[in-house]
Amino acid sequence: MTPNHFEKLERMYLVANIQKLMFETTTIKISEGESEVGLTVKEKYHHAGAAMHGAVYFKLLDDAAFFAANSVIEDVFVLTSSFNLSLIRPANKGKLRSVGKLRSQSKNVLIAEATIYNEDGKEIAFGTGTFMRSRVELTPEIGYK
Repeated sequence: MTPNHFEKLERMYLVANIQKLMFETTTIKISEGESEVGLTVKEKYHHAGAAMHGAVYFKLLDDAAFFAANSVIEDVFVLTSSFNLSLIRPANKGKLRSVGKLRSQSKNVLIAEATIYNEDGKEIAFGTGTFMRSRVELTPEIGYK
């Protein structure tokens, strides 16, 4: 894998429409078989109980695991085919980091996991996903540039 591939994936992530809609404070760093997504928690991510909504946990976990998986695939976009997550403790402020790692890879299926940590280094959620190669080529048209 080339560092250029990782940089292109990082740019693709940051320019995606969903990022612009939800997470203007997101960061990402990708290396072979690993990724780290950072987010500063804002009140707009809270549910009525004044803590971060589960959809945000899912997105952070899925994104970190997804890019750990796609880091080893240089020709096509991978797709999440399933994802299981566990929420351990609430997050309502501060900086979070979601660390993704590739666990297994076959010809078309990849398994990756991710864990979210708060600023104190405490684990707040974790998940495991199954990802598959798609037919969508990694091209500048999808932000891979």
